[in-house]
Amino acid sequence: MMTNRMHMMTRPFLSTRTSALQRSSSGSATRSFYHVVDDRVSVRPSSSNATSSAKTKDNSKGNNNNQVNYDQTKFWKRNKDTGRYQRPIFVAATKQHVGKTTVSLALMSGLQKRFDKVGFIKPVGQQHVDVTSDNLNQNIRVDKDVCLVRERFHLNHIDYEHMSPVIIPRGYTKKFIDGDISEEQQVQDVEHAFENISKHSDVVLAEGTGHCAVGSIVNVNNAKVASLVGADMVLVANGGLGSAFDELELNRILCQHYNVRIAGVIINKVIPDKYEQTKDYMSRALKKAWGIPLLGCIPDRPYLGCPALADMERLFKAELISGHEHRFRHYNVRDMNVVTTSLTRFLENLRNKPSRTLYVCHVTRDDIILGFMGEYQRRKNAGEPFEAALLVCGRREKYQISNEVRDMITGLTEAPVMVIETTTHEAMRKMNQYTPKLNIDDTHRVSVAVEHYEPYIDFDELLRRTTSSNSSFNDPSSVSFDELRRL
Repeated sequence: MMTNRMHMMTRPFLSTRTSALQRSSSGSATRSFYHVVDDRVSVRPSSSNATSSAKTKDNSKGNNNNQVNYDQTKFWKRNKDTGRYQRPIFVAATKQHVGKTTVSLALMSGLQKRFDKVGFIKPVGQQHVDVTSDNLNQNIRVDKDVCLVRERFHLNHIDYEHMSPVIIPRGYTKKFIDGDISEEQQVQDVEHAFENISKHSDVVLAEGTGHCAVGSIVNVNNAKVASLVGADMVLVANGGLGSAFDELELNRILCQHYNVRIAGVIINKVIPDKYEQTKDYMSRALKKAWGIPLLGCIPDRPYLGCPALADMERLFKAELISGHEHRFRHYNVRDMNVVTTSLTRFLENLRNKPSRTLYVCHVTRDDIILGFMGEYQRRKNAGEPFEAALLVCGRREKYQISNEVRDMITGLTEAPVMVIETTTHEAMRKMNQYTPKLNIDDTHRVSVAVEHYEPYIDFDELLRRTTSSNSSFNDPSSVSFDELRRL
């Protein structure tokens, strides 16, 4: 036993990754061997892989086949001082609305303190915005998170042209299934973009779209793309133990299927009273089951989940008719107040409840609307703050606010009022189910998010993991977690 153990520790470490994208003509998987000795890397293709590579090159001219050949070490960046290779860092979540983009922002902030040039890419995106590419000198579409990260962190060393290579708008999936969009072209677009970002960066941070399987129907899911570019995965899950671990397991299995190393896990939105308990038990569970570390455990900050009035505008496809300068004032959805009482009771609530309260009333309640305007004017004359906002609801073509009342509201420069074409019930339902997203215009919330998240992330461990030569998974051929920490 001792002899075998010592032999394992002294022999050069050898890790293998079988590419899920590489297939030989017979359909069997081919593989490249990454030989890592003291963190120096060389790539040795197996004989079958070399044959497959040759076939791919021979057929690359004019033959429309689906073979894809790539080198997963292509985007590894060698540190001149340490000789270690820094792999790209890929961030994915276990499901929607767990804070993946917020974690990415915090990671970008921390990486910029440790590297001169940090690249960012969202290989596959969905919701897009129009931006101007300096390289192309024209407007292009990129994922909205790309715009947020580039502008927030002044990533002027890379261009929008390469930061969002694949966008999946409405109808894209049908076109892919119909054969109008090829898998090979998608892969080439991702590789080309990643090559340009990596060329001008010391390390590359990639943000996925949702959980690891998102994009599978068009054959570019997050785990597959991470494998394509040789990136290590950081998984983000919501706070808790059992449910969080179950969700992590589903995503870990897909990463293992595509031979993607998991650098670690970040648990988000942890109940503050259970912070130490969650951190302790999750750390031990991850180490025991998978041999990977907990890179961060982040307590919940309710403010970050509070929508701004600008979020309400997007949600209801409406605009404030007054109080425009307060578009980025945030309101706690739990403090929303549907007004169904008399004017007298409403005014009592308006004066006794927290100043920053969002009120919702029906368009037929002229008394409530006028009472809201009157209270605003009273406080203004008295020099008292007024932070309340009013949503006026009414179904289109059935209930409409009168022109006279609308004109009066327009004169309230500092009292936010929005008219939305829906019922009060539907408005409340939508707001309660709504999860606000970070965007480039809401600079204060973005700053608060970064300042809150960054201190809770172990960047030293993250960088050690993404430059070490061990496997993520506890299998007989890998160095164990305890042994790795002693290397």
